Amino acid sequence: MLNDLLNKDRIMLNIVCENWEDAIKTGTKILLNDNCITKNYEEAIINNFKSLGPYMVIAPGIVLAHARPENGVKKLSMSLITLKNPINFGSELNDPVKLIITLAAIDSKTHLEALSQLINLLMNTNDLNIIINAKSKEEVLNIINKYSIT
Repeated sequence: MLNDLLNKDRIMLNIVCENWEDAIKTGTKILLNDNCITKNYEEAIINNFKSLGPYMVIAPGIVLAHARPENGVKKLSMSLITLKNPINFGSELNDPVKLIITLAAIDSKTHLEALSQLINLLMNTNDLNIIINAKSKEEVLNIINKYSIT
């Protein structure tokens, strides 16, 4: 369930970051501090951006940061940050970015239900805008709970 992965401890709002790499590190730091991933996982995400380009910018203003499970995922987890000032990630179509979701999947299947719920949320423009402009974690959690249904 999405709300099992995105709780108040894994959400940060209106963060100031210098560049895309700083923004990625902010999202992964939440999971590092929670012992969900290793530093290698963070490095793998950054290296993927550098070598493969901005394919993780999945929609206007949204990054879904991730790497392979074997790159250092300890347990299925997710973090969500919003940026105070949007940042360019190098995506011609979808820059600038204001929302970064970091996904750490342990395999190719266990995260699919939560990812499906997340995609449904991201497709709802009104709910997405509430999250992007949220001033409190409770606002974000209310939206997440709406999509965390079985």
